[in-house]
Amino acid sequence: MNAVVPFSLALRERSSSAHSSSECDGFMTDLLTGAGTRDDYIALIAQHWFIYAALEEAAVRMRVDPVASVFLRDRTSRLPALEADLAFLIGPQWRESIRPLPTTQAYVSRIRRVAATWPGGFVAHHYTRLLGDLSGGPSIGRLMQRRFGFETNGIGFLLFGDIADPKAFKTVYRDQLDAAPWDDDEKERVIAEVLVAYRFTTELFADLTRAKAHRVA
Repeated sequence: MNAVVPFSLALRERSSSAHSSSECDGFMTDLLTGAGTRDDYIALIAQHWFIYAALEEAAVRMRVDPVASVFLRDRTSRLPALEADLAFLIGPQWRESIRPLPTTQAYVSRIRRVAATWPGGFVAHHYTRLLGDLSGGPSIGRLMQRRFGFETNGIGFLLFGDIADPKAFKTVYRDQLDAAPWDDDEKERVIAEVLVAYRFTTELFADLTRAKAHRVA
């Protein structure tokens, strides 16, 4: 008899290629290897604000859903840290200074549309963003700290200071994915939506590259 593969493992395996593609994008490679600028970093953080604003707006509605609410924690909110970072990086008028790129607009629309009617789709986007940023964020934050002379100001979004043990948090989150009462068809839909989220991430990096070229032209 074949062993049953836990859903969280199947999800990781099925999305690993898409995850790797987004990580290897030229924009992020430049930012992480020293070719990126402080303005590039600010542009990245600004787009994350729009994405998390949509995600956390949806989370408010999902708190009454018996499945999606299991994945929500007050300490995982990223908007306060993003807003503090943007105020430090840009200034108190940061809201008037940032605009969503085309992919960000499409990404936000997708989150809102999915979360309006489909808890599994919301979880797919929540999982992709939160666990992805929690996995890579602290190391990226420390790198930006050294490169641009930040202390904790400017990188709070990446540090996840309210999560004392990220590894344990991710283990619990994956256990909750495995316990979700989804049938096989629903699990396939959730995996497909995770792949959509990764596609948006990859396309956003391409948008950021184009915006950078326009900025320095």
